[in-house]
Amino acid sequence: MNRRSFLAGAAVLPFVATAAPKSYRFGLIAKSQGNAVFQVARVGAEDAVRELSARHGLKIELDWRTPNEEDAQKQAEALEQLVLAGADGIAISCSDANKVTDAINRAVAAGVPVATFDSDAPASKRFVNYGVDDDLCGHQVLEELAKVMDGKGVIAILAGNPNAPNLQKRVAGVRAGAKAFPGLSVRDAYYHRETPQDAAARVEQVMQANPDITGWAMIGGWPLFTEGALKWAPGTVKCVSVDALPAQLNYIRSGHVQKLLAQQCYQWGYRSLELLLDKVHFKRDPKVVKEVSALVPVDRSNVDAYAKNWEKWLPK
Repeated sequence: MNRRSFLAGAAVLPFVATAAPKSYRFGLIAKSQGNAVFQVARVGAEDAVRELSARHGLKIELDWRTPNEEDAQKQAEALEQLVLAGADGIAISCSDANKVTDAINRAVAAGVPVATFDSDAPASKRFVNYGVDDDLCGHQVLEELAKVMDGKGVIAILAGNPNAPNLQKRVAGVRAGAKAFPGLSVRDAYYHRETPQDAAARVEQVMQANPDITGWAMIGGWPLFTEGALKWAPGTVKCVSVDALPAQLNYIRSGHVQKLLAQQCYQWGYRSLELLLDKVHFKRDPKVVKEVSALVPVDRSNVDAYAKNWEKWLPK
């Protein structure tokens, strides 16, 4: 059979266009670019984009709109910009709930669902919050500190940004937890800009003015993000801190810090993307409005094993 005869006898198949995959753009607004916990949250979100896109046959994009330094007004502006850019959903860690609540509500009114992670805006119309139970976090920091101080001594609370609602709750949790230990007294909660340098300077200033302090409850690990921040001889002042970044792990190894309580910052990004996709694609609401992420204890017994996570999250 020649080619012309073959073509004449062949069935003509209809052309079927391949449908493009459904696409979504999700915005992520953390507190600051320089904080390693939010860098890891971004890694988690980027991993979620790849894995969820492949799993569900979707095209998912991440739009990262985090200010260089903490600035709630810039976060509010980023929310508005994402809505105008056509974002399908937004996740935000709120530097100041009072300053971003209206912007969150406007986004929701425009049909863009908003989730919060790490730091909530509970009076807003966000549909879910993912992060630690901040009151319980404060209690846990205090209880671990009480153990290593044998239930007696003078403690100070390093408290970060006074306008952050998550940190306010942690401070309250530390104070409430201390009531169960009559041998412990809380000197005060000390606030500062959330940079390693400002936090370290605040600790040194407080220690010079209050040399009788024998324990620090750090509800955020800000000064431990840099070297040489704690000026006391190892073990002479006890310390328990939230977070377990690579620089912080060295304070466990040196004996300056007795325990770290790691937030699952990788999951801040990954789980936020899952929750947004559930909401906008699968039309599923979360089972609870506040989804709690447990703290992971790190001390000398598991510090090297935990350090391997950072090799995956933020390889050098």
